[in-house]
Amino acid sequence: MICRRFLTNHARKYSTDTKLKGYEFYNKTLGSPKHIVGPMVEQSELAWRILCRRYNAHLCYTPMFHSKLFSDPIHGYKYQDDQWSTNAEDRPLIVQFCGNDPDTLLKAAKMVENQCDAIDLNLGCPQYIAKKGKYGSFLQDDWELIYKLISTLDQHLKVPVTAKIRVFSSETKTVNYAKMLIEAGAQLLTVHGRLREQKGHHTGLADWSKIKAVKQSCSNVPVIANGNILYHDDVQHCLDMTGADGVMSAENNLYNPTIFTATEMPPLTFDIALEYLNICSKHAFTRPVIIKSHLFKIFHASLPVHTDLRDRLAVCNSTKEMEKITIELKERIQKEMDITKDIVDINPETGIRTYAAWRCQVQ
Repeated sequence: MICRRFLTNHARKYSTDTKLKGYEFYNKTLGSPKHIVGPMVEQSELAWRILCRRYNAHLCYTPMFHSKLFSDPIHGYKYQDDQWSTNAEDRPLIVQFCGNDPDTLLKAAKMVENQCDAIDLNLGCPQYIAKKGKYGSFLQDDWELIYKLISTLDQHLKVPVTAKIRVFSSETKTVNYAKMLIEAGAQLLTVHGRLREQKGHHTGLADWSKIKAVKQSCSNVPVIANGNILYHDDVQHCLDMTGADGVMSAENNLYNPTIFTATEMPPLTFDIALEYLNICSKHAFTRPVIIKSHLFKIFHASLPVHTDLRDRLAVCNSTKEMEKITIELKERIQKEMDITKDIVDINPETGIRTYAAWRCQVQ
């Protein structure tokens, strides 16, 4: 059963004096996770986390929550009802917040510390809204403030604090940044190997060498690598190249939530969509706008062909109607499968694989 503000009698018992740190926390509390589903605004919600855990995700992050909105005394409950839910099986779980005020951040974190295994500070969001609100990667030049944010959580929470960062153009500065976070009290770092400027059309490749440098210089805490994970075999390649303790997938996980499972071919899109819809209907209430967003990503290769179903889905606000559209799309795709070969095409220059439209795949 779902409980948005999950009752504390189901929570793990922590003490600020005895809470685990570093690798002890990583191994004993988190279970030494290698496969991690990253925080994605309104996308890594409970239903999606349930789906990903079925396909070998060892650790999941919640979506990024805004600490000011989450802890607002008047409107906070509405924000929480819209954004936050968990259940007894939703572990290990790290809740991520953004913010720039230590007291507000701590207040929000205190509200969920009995319902998760750690609190993560978002220091990686590169979007304009983060610049406007001065959070995410737009805090990375204010090390004094970041130190205070991390140390406040470390000193006053029952659970450990972690951080997700982006890199600087300078490897030395990136390493020093990571060391500062650890000194402030961060017990685990996720390093996204892209600059703050690498977003949208300028995303480009993540720099694994900087992740490797952080891992080599900060061996006292677990380091998670993030970036360039397109296929299952990228996971081990990334671990080998960076020496990281685990690998995080975020955006590409939305196109293939089975990315952490070794299969000869990616799963059929309609099978994954129907499984997700079943979770939403039976195990985890999910707002229709979130479900719809997931379906658009899962079916991104088919909807440009079946434009009538794309248009129906675009204006749909009913989960039942979304299921009908999915079943109708499945029937059409199955007819395509009867006459078209299920092949994979590999771009010799980029290595990007294009599967048949009915396979889950990156965009």
